[in-house]
Amino acid sequence: MADCSFYEIYRQLKYKCQNKGIELIVADRFFPSSKICSNCGHKKEKLSLSERTYICECCGNVIDRDFNASLNLKNLAYN
Repeated sequence: MADCSFYEIYRQLKYKCQNKGIELIVADRFFPSSKICSNCGHKKEKLSLSERTYICECCGNVIDRDFNASLNLKNLAYN
């Protein structure tokens, strides 16, 4: 993987998914997965990279920023 470009990884994933009949879901490059609350869906306008914990102003959800982003990406795939 270290020797491949991102496009090559994408191309291989796309090929293998088509071969197996699996839908490949790709999030848009600018999808704000870190800025959206995985609990209520509220989107923060600003979130600095130094903020490692996501705290929602609407519902009070407190969650690790990266885990929150992963939940949002999972929800994108299942919606």
